[in-house]
Amino acid sequence: MEGTMKKRTLVQAAIGLLSMTAVAAAQPAWPTRTVTLVVPWAPGGSQDALGRVIAAPLSAELGQQVVVDNRAGATGTIGSATVARARPDGYTLLMGSTSTYAMAPHLVQVPYDNDRAFAPVGHIAAMPILMLVPAALPVRDVAGFIALARQPNARLSYASSGTGSSTHLATEMFLQMAGIEVPDVAYRGGGPAVQGMLTGETQMTFQTAATVLGLMRSGDLRALAVATRDRIPFTPDLPTFAEAGFPNFEVVENIALLAPAGTPAPILSRLNQAMERVMATAEVRQRLNDLAIIPGVRSPDAFTPAAAAESATWRELIRARNIRVQ
Repeated sequence: MEGTMKKRTLVQAAIGLLSMTAVAAAQPAWPTRTVTLVVPWAPGGSQDALGRVIAAPLSAELGQQVVVDNRAGATGTIGSATVARARPDGYTLLMGSTSTYAMAPHLVQVPYDNDRAFAPVGHIAAMPILMLVPAALPVRDVAGFIALARQPNARLSYASSGTGSSTHLATEMFLQMAGIEVPDVAYRGGGPAVQGMLTGETQMTFQTAATVLGLMRSGDLRALAVATRDRIPFTPDLPTFAEAGFPNFEVVENIALLAPAGTPAPILSRLNQAMERVMATAEVRQRLNDLAIIPGVRSPDAFTPAAAAESATWRELIRARNIRVQ
């Protein structure tokens, strides 16, 4: 009897192994051709730079070329729509960000279901956001700027990177928390917004560290605080907003890798693991450090609740401040 049971167990184990082998054999090899990474912003920006930093090492990890395809426009939703419509086979990916998956759907009518159109590979990096003033402005900290803004004869305006951008909404959140009003001058991107500061057209801006680090080091701009939970390695002497008296003010441009909904889980898992290896290499970490970008890969499961929380935060702010994209 005992011998019969052992034989039966061995047979069942063999059948199970054969079944697993058959399933694995039925799964097509991936990738077998070029993978396209859609960046929904114009060339030259910090997100485009991130895409180009990771493209080559990710190509090496996957054994197929990864090419960057810039699809800019409509606050990042044109590129996002391209990926939402793509076949869910792992060959078309999106470099999503807080701007595209948590802000844009509350600002414009997107041509896809933002909650169901994408399958997350996972969060891959973060871009810290700083509050800055021109070096000539007699303000040394956040409290000093608020005091200046409250003066009856204050003539201040702030430069945004365009209505609905993450830096624009970060500024609006700060103004709401500080209880002050400063007019917005919208520019077409972070570069022009910074130029507006340098020429004296505006007196304050929120920008990603990647956009302004060089001008901070040259002394043309003065950073007052960073909107991260902890101080950042690029500017270790710069206080956080929590240290400046705003414990609930935390804003970063989170970057995530997304695929079309329905992309097989094994492909998402392989991409996530490949990104972990890419972001762990010394060369990539050094290049991201030079760009003031903080690497950090998280699992697909961790992305969904985090993105939902971001979306809820920005939806409420956009409604409260009556922000509209013209």
